[in-house]
Amino acid sequence: MRRSAVGAPSASSAAAAPVAERPAAAGPESTSPVPAAAAPPADVAPRQTLRTEFPFELPRGYVDDSGTVHRDGVMRLSTARDELIPLRDVRVQENPAYLSVVLLGRVITRLGNLSMVHDGIVENMFASDLAFLQDFYRQINAEGHTRAAVQCPHCSEPFEVELGGSRLGES
Repeated sequence: MRRSAVGAPSASSAAAAPVAERPAAAGPESTSPVPAAAAPPADVAPRQTLRTEFPFELPRGYVDDSGTVHRDGVMRLSTARDELIPLRDVRVQENPAYLSVVLLGRVITRLGNLSMVHDGIVENMFASDLAFLQDFYRQINAEGHTRAAVQCPHCSEPFEVELGGSRLGES
């Protein structure tokens, strides 16, 4: 059984809904009016879009076979599939630390002017760039930040702490 949101028309009820007829010709003999599109109320906020891609710049940069350094790139939000597929990879099963390399190879959509980014590129990055990308992945997939507001137990001064520290791909 397929579920639909409360109040949302299902596929069968949408098909049964009456459709306004258009007059065949715009003349005096046409009597079926075409309803005008309803304007949204003034107090309704415009529809927000979800940001799914985030630009970054590597601290050192990936050096390709020809010696070109690639620093700027784009990472997209991770899906459940992105986190599940690498678990089937033999390299990840043999060495769980390889999970972050495979996962990053899936979610980095652009790096410099490379035609394609994959785990082979990620595994040849400098360690500082890999650490940067792991932290960046955590930030964009944790609603944009991994910080929490806390208060000093001695002076009661408020400040923020970084909560990021778990391995990439683990919740």
